[in-house]
Amino acid sequence: MLKWVLLGAVAALFYFWLKRPKLAAAPVPAPPRITEPLPIVPCAYCGVHLPAQDCLEREQRFYCCSAHCNEMDPAGWYGLARWRPSPNFDARPTGIQPELVLIHHISLPPGQFGQNYIGDFFQNKLDPTAHPYFAEIAAQKVSSHFLIERNGLISQFVSVQQRAWHAGESDFLGRKQCNDFAIGVELEGDGETAFTDAQYVALAQLIKVLGNAYTHLSFAGHSDVAPKRKVDPGRHFDWQRLQRENHLLQEQLPFGLEFRA
Repeated sequence: MLKWVLLGAVAALFYFWLKRPKLAAAPVPAPPRITEPLPIVPCAYCGVHLPAQDCLEREQRFYCCSAHCNEMDPAGWYGLARWRPSPNFDARPTGIQPELVLIHHISLPPGQFGQNYIGDFFQNKLDPTAHPYFAEIAAQKVSSHFLIERNGLISQFVSVQQRAWHAGESDFLGRKQCNDFAIGVELEGDGETAFTDAQYVALAQLIKVLGNAYTHLSFAGHSDVAPKRKVDPGRHFDWQRLQRENHLLQEQLPFGLEFRA
């Protein structure tokens, strides 16, 4: 009898052991996450260092704010332009600052728009076999500070603090060698086709920035300073619109507001 009582007790203990509440296993802590440090970059305008994610990025350049992106930086480069540095430049004469914006037109091949040949030309990368005309000009060493394409895109090739090679033999109201004191702006055009609204808008945007950097700028066309050699920007360039949209004084346009060349 005792044996059966002991067996019953053992069975009861085993039953209650199986039914006991299970203790939750202590959670295993997750390994700490190793995070990559945020890249710190300098503002291309003022040099302040900030996390890249907090900056405005423009062609792999970083700006701390939109105002700095839309200015000429201390080295003479425009933040909103596409930078395509040209080897064709040298120093302005000592003490000379830009005083003239000289407007040109250019198309490569002549009469054709929307290709990259102009930039290649200014960077000495023009393939002379790509078009018969290129064989005539590929060896030339020329440049401009800015190019405004038909869609309004602005490219910059030379710092405005440096002398670009765009005017050639020239005379502005008795001052020769305009490259010394001029900023060259090329408009994509052929002299036979009207310039686009996008180009006038971009030109006004650029003129505002140039005016912030240099006061008392004058404006002229290539044909005004080299009348025996050049006809650009041509008879389709609207000088009245240039004055109106940029609030220029008459004295800043010494060759007048008439369509010419």
